[in-house]
This record gives sequence, structure tokens and C-alpha cells, in this order.
Amino acid sequence: MARADHIRPPLCPWNSRRDFYRVTLLIAFSFLWNAVSPLPAQARTQHSIQDAGRSIDYAPHALHWKRIPAHSILLKELRSGRVLFEHDTEKRLSPASLTKIMSALVILEKARLDELATVSKNAARAPKTHLRIKVGEVFRLGDLLKAMMMVSANDACLAAVEHVGGDEAQFVSLMNAKATALGLSDTHFSNGCGFDNPDHYSTAEDLAKLSVVAMQNATFRNLVKAEREIITPVSGYRAYVLHNTNRLLGRIPGVEGVKTGFTSKAGRCLIAKVSQNGSDLLLVILNSNRRWTTAKSLIDYGFRLTNTMH
Repeated sequence: MARADHIRPPLCPWNSRRDFYRVTLLIAFSFLWNAVSPLPAQARTQHSIQDAGRSIDYAPHALHWKRIPAHSILLKELRSGRVLFEHDTEKRLSPASLTKIMSALVILEKARLDELATVSKNAARAPKTHLRIKVGEVFRLGDLLKAMMMVSANDACLAAVEHVGGDEAQFVSLMNAKATALGLSDTHFSNGCGFDNPDHYSTAEDLAKLSVVAMQNATFRNLVKAEREIITPVSGYRAYVLHNTNRLLGRIPGVEGVKTGFTSKAGRCLIAKVSQNGSDLLLVILNSNRRWTTAKSLIDYGFRLTNTMH
């Protein structure tokens, strides 16, 4: 290669040899930038964001994904309404315990937190995740809400659902009526706690809308951001220690909830709300084998975009 001092100055109206080198570098940088590969074609993502009347394209290569690590993903910036990333957001999937967001919202609208609820035999026998509360124990409704939202306890959930609805079937009718009122056209519930059923489904799009509404309720916001609580039945002295299943709390600045979920059919699910530097992100992940690393990647990605747009 010829040494730089052997290169003749170009026959053009540039003022100096330095200008020539600068332009050459800019051309080379532009070529490399345009050669960057996007995510795989199977990702149905949105990267064009309106800013002050012009379109800005954001390539998602920074996520370093060979394939999309979930069946459905939605990442939004709530203050602007911008969708920062999406994949199959209208696909109907089993929501697992994300269902409890709707259950909690209905309970908060229909009952008082200081009401006393007695644990039925049906509630005490609830499968999967549970506190092992006993038949006949009496809890404040607010404490049952803490257990169902923080640790996804199905026995606490059923006890609360039966207390408010009279029975689970009547409560589920209230849930579906609320879904209709909120315009969640791709959501239907068959139970109050999130058990798999062909007639029990939602979408990332609908769950995001539901979460926005739920987070407008101050009591709900306090429930889902608590990292640790202790509850005790009013009928006894046994204490139940609750540690929130949302691993993002206390580990990523600005995390305010919202809910985790898991069943064999639904896979690992997560809804998270995160606020930093004047931006509010809402993230919905449905059926992911690595929801925590996926969530962290998307949250970092989202704030990089919003910082760029400010």
C-alpha cells in the first residue's frame, strides 16, 4: 500500500488534503452502516418512529438475537404511545397468571380491602402455586390480593375470587364484562387465576391495554411494586412471608411491577413497567424460555431508543 504522503491532492475545490480524508472516511462509514444486517425475517417488528413529523428508522441489530426468544413481545413507550418493538402482538395465547391482573382490577372495583374472606375447601385445594392456606382461615381481602399478585398464590386468588363473585363462575363473568368494556376483543377468561384452558386466552396487545388501566389504580400500583410482605389470617397467628416473583424489582432502576406468569402451555410470561429519565416503558413477554435476560435486553434497548429521541 502506498504511504499517505505519496498520495497526490485531488483535483477538486477542497481547501486541503484533510478535507479529502474526511470525505473518504464519511463515505466508508456510510457504506458500513448500510451493510448492517437486521433481525431475522420472522420477527414482525416496528422500527419506524414518528418524531417531529419525520420518520426515523432504528435497526434492532443491537439485540443480538438469532431468533425471537418469545412467542409474542410488545415494548411501548407509554408517554408518547410509540411502539418500540413488537412480535406477534395479536396472537392469542394462554396468559397464565397474568390473568390475575384482571382479577385484581375487578376485586378492587367491586369490594373493599378490609372485607373478611373465609377460605373454602375449593380454594384451599387450588393446584400449582399456593400458600397452603387452610380451610376456614379468615383473611382480609387486601392480604389475599397481596398473595395473589406478589407470589401468584392460586389458593389466595380463589379465596378472593369466591368472596367477591359468590363463586368463580360469577366472578369470571365480571372479568369478561370488564374485558369487553375495555375493548379487549382478543381476550376471554374461563377462570379467575390463569389455569390453561382452550377458552382462556389473551394477546400481548390486550394485556398491555389492561396493564395500563390497572396501573392507574393506586392500590394496584402499590401491590405490584412491593418486594416483600408478611400477611397473617385474622383467625390465627400463622404468618405467611411473601417474596415477589418479579426478579426485576430492586435489580433494574425504575421497575414498578407488574406481574409474572407460568404454566406448561403458556410458558414463562412477564409484564413489566419501568420508568427512567422521563420515559415509561411497558413490556409484555409471552411464552419465553429466558424471560429475564430477554426482558433486560429489551428494557436496555428501549431506553437507548428513547434517549436518542429526546
